[in-house]
Amino acid sequence: MKISPGKLKFLLNYLFGPYIGAGVKVEEYSQDWRYCRVVMPLRWYNRNAVNTHFGGSLFSMTDPHYMLMLMNILGKEYTVWDKSTEIDFVKPGTGKVIAEFHITDKMLEDIHQNTAAGEKYLPCYEVNVVDEQQNTICTIKKTLYIKKRLNDRARF
Repeated sequence: MKISPGKLKFLLNYLFGPYIGAGVKVEEYSQDWRYCRVVMPLRWYNRNAVNTHFGGSLFSMTDPHYMLMLMNILGKEYTVWDKSTEIDFVKPGTGKVIAEFHITDKMLEDIHQNTAAGEKYLPCYEVNVVDEQQNTICTIKKTLYIKKRLNDRARF
């Protein structure tokens, strides 16, 4: 996937139905793809029966980012997919919520080491969705499937 961070931000904010429907906004993608910030204010259309953030919207605001960031950092030599996600609700979200994603040198080192011979690697990355006071609303664990392509046929 060859796209600029700014173009991806635009596509997600203005053309991606799940984000439009939930009121999710990507505020920033760094030029090196190592940082992303996503926000979601509480609105009438993304609240649940008890007037807090709907869990599905909290989940969706975190869904594609680690995968998209790593796809752009690692390039065509790697297959990167979301494999599974676990969400732990900690506190009701009643205002604007924020999720920040970071790709570190250590994460990239681990990927390169664990996929060097073409093995699949299933790292688990954690992101906290917080409110404006930095209280954790939920913790999301994203497991990715990453594999180095040794030839054009080695996708999975």
